[in-house]
Amino acid sequence: MNDTTQRPPLPDHLSIDPRSKFHVAAVFEHDIGINFNGKERNDVDEYCISEGWIKVPAGKALDRKGNPMLIKLKGTVEPFYR
Repeated sequence: MNDTTQRPPLPDHLSIDPRSKFHVAAVFEHDIGINFNGKERNDVDEYCISEGWIKVPAGKALDRKGNPMLIKLKGTVEPFYR
């Protein structure tokens, strides 16, 4: 199971929203995971390692443009490739 493709380094700040300036499409070609405070999270929309926060959807609430409302959680953020 050798991966012959070179994976780009994970950035300090990353967003899944393609309209964001923190979106890096090359990273999303690979499967990534986020450990937050020692537990793996699958619902992260955006993270920042240096500031120590993640943004996750707040239930089913939507903003006026139809995007999910996000809440910011602070803690230890560790992104990784699966």
